[in-house]
Amino acid sequence: MKLTITQNRLKHRFETEIGAKTAFLNYLLKPDVITFTHTEVPASLNGRGIGSALTKAALDYAVENRLRVIPQCPFVADFIQAHPQYQQHLAPAQTKENNPPLSK
Repeated sequence: MKLTITQNRLKHRFETEIGAKTAFLNYLLKPDVITFTHTEVPASLNGRGIGSALTKAALDYAVENRLRVIPQCPFVADFIQAHPQYQQHLAPAQTKENNPPLSK
């Protein structure tokens, strides 16, 4: 299946349409960092590699734009684990020392 994946900057997501259904990967973009927050593929389209295609397109975008990646979405994290070529683009681990709790 040939997918056309586009970046929808207004909705902060990479997406593809199959028939009347849309699959997408949401992200948050900050200077030098992209956080992938959620991947959604309609249940009737599961098992066709659509989530993987969206993730690959999103990660390739991050690499091309020299963005560090935070894989908040478990699907994206698993994809990166299975595709080591993307691991070098992960953002440094966040530590309590670097991110103290907010004052109440």
